[in-house]
Amino acid sequence: MARIKEFLKSFANAMRGLKYAIKNEKNFQHELIVAILAVGAMIYFRVTRLEMIVVVTMIMAVLVMEMLNTIIERIIDILKPSVHPYARLIKDLMAASVLLTSILALIIGLVIFIPHIF
Repeated sequence: MARIKEFLKSFANAMRGLKYAIKNEKNFQHELIVAILAVGAMIYFRVTRLEMIVVVTMIMAVLVMEMLNTIIERIIDILKPSVHPYARLIKDLMAASVLLTSILALIIGLVIFIPHIF
């Protein structure tokens, strides 16, 4: 019973973090809108099961990268409130990681959806 309570507490903590990202992080909100559109496209075009797995995996990868970016930014803000050159570099590198993941997701999305469109 104690394990179930611990799990439920951990789950509640995770949901609180997700709620924060949805409510406060603009990029996360934008990415969620794109994710909803992608899911709608999957339903509309009746993609194969494998295509669905790939699209959902890419959606989750982008959202996870955005959360990691937010986490690193907050840690840097706590540790180095003044803008240290490495702090700026780390933030830029994390943003680039999100950008690259998003570009990959876009390319994969185009490869999957263009044949269904035409």
